[in-house]
Amino acid sequence: MAVPGMMRAVEIKAPGGPEMLVETTVPVPVPGQGEVLIEVAAAGVNRPDVLQRQGRYPPPAGASPLPGLEVAGTIAAVGPGVDPGAVGRRVCSLVAGGGYAEYALADHAQCMPLPPGLAMEEAAALPETLMTVWHNLFERAYVASGDHVLIHGGTSGIGTMAISLCRLFGITSIVTCGSDGKCRAALDWGAGHAINYRDEDFVEAVKRITGGAGVDAVLDMVGGDYLPRNLQCLAEDGRHVSIAVLGGAKAEILIPQIMTRRLTLTGSTLRPRTSAFKALLVDEIMRTAWLFVAEGTLRPAMDRIFPLAQAADAHSRMEAGEHVGKIVLKVR
Repeated sequence: MAVPGMMRAVEIKAPGGPEMLVETTVPVPVPGQGEVLIEVAAAGVNRPDVLQRQGRYPPPAGASPLPGLEVAGTIAAVGPGVDPGAVGRRVCSLVAGGGYAEYALADHAQCMPLPPGLAMEEAAALPETLMTVWHNLFERAYVASGDHVLIHGGTSGIGTMAISLCRLFGITSIVTCGSDGKCRAALDWGAGHAINYRDEDFVEAVKRITGGAGVDAVLDMVGGDYLPRNLQCLAEDGRHVSIAVLGGAKAEILIPQIMTRRLTLTGSTLRPRTSAFKALLVDEIMRTAWLFVAEGTLRPAMDRIFPLAQAADAHSRMEAGEHVGKIVLKVR
């Protein structure tokens, strides 16, 4: 495939609001050892992109300074150590940065092949949420069929992916949302129960729904004062997984509660993990969850698709909190 020397991209002019996202022209990156160059058709928009734009989540050393952590497109060139036959394959992939552009570098081991019928925009909405939910809910919280799980942010990209995976693996999902409309959307998407946290105390609601038993795991992106309340929702031997701290980075908890009820508190961030770890995670997903993508039973909940040049509008929508599912940038 012919690869140009320059490309359109969106950069962060300076830390600040969505208006700091500006279109620019930059050199097309060159794939290194084990890397591929993807001609990007679509890129997912994620909360870490917003944090990076605000100056609160710098890219790891060596990563592109351009925002964008997941892309879908066609492999246009390969670096040393990658079979040249990969050129032309349709893939989606997690990237360390640089997704808001016409071309992006990806580790070949993190690329997932696109089955027929999966649109590029849908494919771009999969890697970040699928890998985050699988690692945290299924690996770190080791949920299994018959479990009950509390998921905060039920209509976010993470929340809707968690609902989908719980449904496919026989797990009952209980989600929290900020309005009756979002609760209906979560139920329509497959949640077992939805709680409007503005109208009802989610701790009491979980007790009611589970008959006082509590949930086996909590997937939390809020943090702050939600943490001690989440622990009240857990059953004995329950697992709490933190993946973000949108509501605050500090919390006060009762340690004896963890000891006497044998609770597990864990969490993770995906972006700083090594390429080797992410490759192993992709391999596990390919063996466990990707078959549902291939057969069409696992698809991302899609909110809105914006042109690349309107990345600022996409960020504004995410920050407004009105979206249901994934926001995506259409690059070509």
